[in-house]
Amino acid sequence: MKVLHILPSVDPKGGGPMEGVKQYGHRFEELGHHVEVVTLDDPTESCVTEYPLKVHALGPALGSYRYCAKLAPWLEQHAKDYDTIIVNGLWQYHGFGAWRVLQRMKVPYFVFTHGMLDPWFKYTYPLKHLKKWLYWPWAEYRLLRDANAVLFTCEEERLLARKSFWLYKVREAVINYGTGTPPSNSDILKAVFFDSYPQLKAKRIFLFLSRIHEKKGCDLLIAAFAKVAMQDDALHLLMAGPCHSDLIDKLKAQANQLGIAHRITWPGMLQGELKWGAFYASEAFVLSSHQENFGIAVAEALGCGLPVLISNKVNIWREIETDGAGIVNSDTLEGTEKTLKQWLAMTANGRHKMAQQAKVTFEQRFTVDAMAQSLIATVEKYSKGNV
Repeated sequence: MKVLHILPSVDPKGGGPMEGVKQYGHRFEELGHHVEVVTLDDPTESCVTEYPLKVHALGPALGSYRYCAKLAPWLEQHAKDYDTIIVNGLWQYHGFGAWRVLQRMKVPYFVFTHGMLDPWFKYTYPLKHLKKWLYWPWAEYRLLRDANAVLFTCEEERLLARKSFWLYKVREAVINYGTGTPPSNSDILKAVFFDSYPQLKAKRIFLFLSRIHEKKGCDLLIAAFAKVAMQDDALHLLMAGPCHSDLIDKLKAQANQLGIAHRITWPGMLQGELKWGAFYASEAFVLSSHQENFGIAVAEALGCGLPVLISNKVNIWREIETDGAGIVNSDTLEGTEKTLKQWLAMTANGRHKMAQQAKVTFEQRFTVDAMAQSLIATVEKYSKGNV
């Protein structure tokens, strides 16, 4: 099978979709399939040259919508070279541009929404939602309506997607989702991390590793951490991730006002050995998100044997709670504080058992191999002639 993924960008700062494509694209190729990516990035950007799959970069794109005049002509020329095409994400030109060509050429295609139809956005940004309504009927609605299938990573995401727009007609399919198995040389990676952050070596680290964004509940986490920090002077919060706004300055001011600025480290985006070292150096992974479709970092934490302390707005929370691989509460200050207190109240043996279960949960539910096999089966089922 020859597969083409369409992405607005392969820049890792953009979050999970490009990481997911990289992970299961690699596994696809191991299974004998061929995977390529078309993106709206400038071909000279380092994220393009460093991406491990073959990339056709057609940019630079224009504006936040990432309009790219070269996309439609390129697809008209090359779309039929592929057995199937997968559009990743919504609300930028890559989706509408793909629909303009693919539905006319009758080329099988699928859409991964990656949580971008979650009604949280509707209620949190009502003006933006109204703006989306202006082009929903002629763009995203048609893209989804005409797809062979719209792909969701869990049942929770599928059900939530139905609540965003009343004009909604799609063929739904839920597939497994996951990520690559983390490197196992934990002691070496931990040492690499502590070489860069020696001041954290004796700390009990709560790790936040994601984009610094309003929807991630960073302010809740800082406020809740301030309420439990006095329980142990060794407790420390590691807030790792990129930020594209002034939010990080507001969060630092919040920490300073609460008197815990010295108990928080802000390393920016961690990659490679430093990222894995941060996982292995930490006591637990924390994410008080208001909206999280899947959370690649949650799966990565589990793969490192790291218990996850998450909100019930992370769409895989039911699996985590059922397995006992972490602690789940509401995406409120009270819920976040309760989560941290429950963790700190556990015995050392209880925390150890939860860490062991985290690894089991990853291997049973969230491996890239399970994801690749599920996606292949879904594509074969819903391709033209098999629906």
